Amino acid sequence: MVLAQIIFWSSVAVLFYVYCGYPMLVYAVSRALGKPIARGPFEPSVTIIITAYNEENGIRAKIENTLLVEYPKEKLEIIVASDGSNDATEEIVRQFSNRGVQLFRQEGRAGKTATQNAAVERSKGEIILFSDATTMYRPDVLSSLLPNFADSSIGCVAGKLVYVNSADTNIGSGAKKYWSYETFLKEHESRACSLIGVSGCLYAVRKSAYVPMYPEACSDFLICTVLYRQGLRSVYEPNAVCTEETNQRTREEFQMRVRVISQTFTDLWRNRDILNIFKTGFYGIEVISHKLLRYAVPLFLLLILFSSAYLALYERFFTLVLALEVGFYLCAFVAWLLELRRVKLGVFAVPLYFVLTNVSSTIGFYKFLRGHRFAQWEPIR
Repeated sequence: MVLAQIIFWSSVAVLFYVYCGYPMLVYAVSRALGKPIARGPFEPSVTIIITAYNEENGIRAKIENTLLVEYPKEKLEIIVASDGSNDATEEIVRQFSNRGVQLFRQEGRAGKTATQNAAVERSKGEIILFSDATTMYRPDVLSSLLPNFADSSIGCVAGKLVYVNSADTNIGSGAKKYWSYETFLKEHESRACSLIGVSGCLYAVRKSAYVPMYPEACSDFLICTVLYRQGLRSVYEPNAVCTEETNQRTREEFQMRVRVISQTFTDLWRNRDILNIFKTGFYGIEVISHKLLRYAVPLFLLLILFSSAYLALYERFFTLVLALEVGFYLCAFVAWLLELRRVKLGVFAVPLYFVLTNVSSTIGFYKFLRGHRFAQWEPIR
């Protein structure tokens, strides 16, 4: 019984730290010991790389949006990097060649990261801005991002992703709530030390510091570690804004999260030295807290469930705890059934998305252990 109580309370403590303690910690560090950024006028040559695979439905709108970005045309290069698209994506891109848009075709479906690597090699800009084909930028995105690079200690600047749930779906509502929490962490991790990951649809990097990454890497996550090893920070710029539609179905969100989490486990394993906080300092604490422990939450949820089920045989308090746990998971299950029938969930969207994220963490870890590596990707939005 004592062992069960130790397991229960230790697991509760870890969950409290992950969802409450760490946000409070990073907030406090950012306020007390935050690192300033020496922003200033900075107008280098810039290359915008739009990575795409079979995006014929949205690539025209994306290019038109990119052409509206406010920046001297002689200093701006736009490259659409196609990862072996076999639909009309590349033909549409060629229609913009007279407006300075270049097409780079990566043969053989090498994957997003490999395609980005190859496109960077061909780019001419001092600063590389990475974008997805589904993301819309504000015209002032570069004027908001670039002043941060006046500080020579900055290697990467990430913008603010705003999710749009125009279809008013349940999964979209859950994603927006989750992303608000993530945005809070990004803002304060940036001030406290450095970002440990960026939104892949809007981040800029010094070309001189860019190092090609292995094809199965989650480049959105690994880029910050690549730069941190060089003594460069990755920072968050909330005034550089882009918008993107949320996934509209649970299956799509689940598939995306499994892929990203499995890739991140690969990156953590191949770069496990960054978890040594005696070597990496607060950056290592950020990675452990925000990624490793977050993805380990399903384990602690199971430990809480089983230990409370055992302790409920002896104490009424744990009977109540067990009832609350079972009720929460039943709410998520009912919400999933209603989601399949396109019924609006309201507050039930929260337990559904919480369970979805943790099930996807479990499956992502399983795929990582089985040696499944995600290099290629499919457009789902």
